[in-house]
Amino acid sequence: MSVSQKATSGQKPSRYHIPMATHATHYSPEALRFMRSLKRNNDREWFNARKAVYEQHVKAPTYALINAINEAMLRFAPDYIHPPQKVAMRIYRDIRFASDKRPYKRKQGAWWARSGLEKTSGGGFYFHIGPDEFVIAAGVYMPEREQLLAIRRHLEVHHQELRRMLASKKLTSLMSEFDGQKLTRPPKGFPSDSPAMDLLLCRQWGVAAHLPPETATSPTLLKEILKRFQAAAPMVDLLNAPLIAAKPKKPLF
Repeated sequence: MSVSQKATSGQKPSRYHIPMATHATHYSPEALRFMRSLKRNNDREWFNARKAVYEQHVKAPTYALINAINEAMLRFAPDYIHPPQKVAMRIYRDIRFASDKRPYKRKQGAWWARSGLEKTSGGGFYFHIGPDEFVIAAGVYMPEREQLLAIRRHLEVHHQELRRMLASKKLTSLMSEFDGQKLTRPPKGFPSDSPAMDLLLCRQWGVAAHLPPETATSPTLLKEILKRFQAAAPMVDLLNAPLIAAKPKKPLF
């Protein structure tokens, strides 16, 4: 079914044309060799001499995966679809003010933010290929201060709903809950006896799967990512609900 057909069948279309996959939706063994070598040789001279390898074996399949995931997200997370160049994370580190001057990240990541929250730290979906593991995750990782307060206020009312989602057999069989980077005392403005306190102490909420690095080279990689994204989608929507409600809507015309 084409994107236009999906729109007429009631599914929300993407805001850009999703091209057909022209590259395998998994990585080659060469991609893992590159990431492992980059871990040992994190300098510009080494990378520039092998940039073509990065483009062919890491960046191209990442874009192919993103396009395929976007197509599937039309069914369960249409508000998170963006072009590959917006979803793929840069391999280059910002070292302007960093004490660590290594110029490249040790992983190639992809992050799907919700439309309207692209320039903030709301909830979304994530994966990365690295030298030591393949990670699939979903949730809110680094919320801004105002977002943190909005999510806590939302969870004070909806904590049972989030608990049911996190405890579902489907989700727990696929992913593990974040440790939450919990505070040692109740956050300001919330009663210490709140029934949601264990969740309010958290500074991040979500789930992740840390898989062997060879997962990246499996022809089933796309399936492994999608079944986890789909299982986590209701949780991500719940966490984003107060952030979307707080944003003023732009006029249609």
